[in-house]
Amino acid sequence: MSKQQYRSEMGIMGDILDVTMNGGQQGVIVSAISRRANLSHYAVLDKCEKLINAGLVETRRDDRNRKFMITEKGLKFFDEFKNFQNLLESMNLRY
Repeated sequence: MSKQQYRSEMGIMGDILDVTMNGGQQGVIVSAISRRANLSHYAVLDKCEKLINAGLVETRRDDRNRKFMITEKGLKFFDEFKNFQNLLESMNLRY
């Protein structure tokens, strides 16, 4: 049996940014982020609040749902984050 690999907080934040980026201008609801990033509802809300405070994600309410969208700053950060991930993988390092 192999050892379970856990994601770092940065890895989780990267997964959330990836989901919100794919959601585009329409945004993504919490349950969709939860499902795609494999996180609990409350973990998504906690991490999204951190991303909002950093200016990487913004939120908007429509009739029934709260939706999350990546910001321009979030797009730039996510691009640099992916470059960093690729560098670490090329060096066989975990973050």
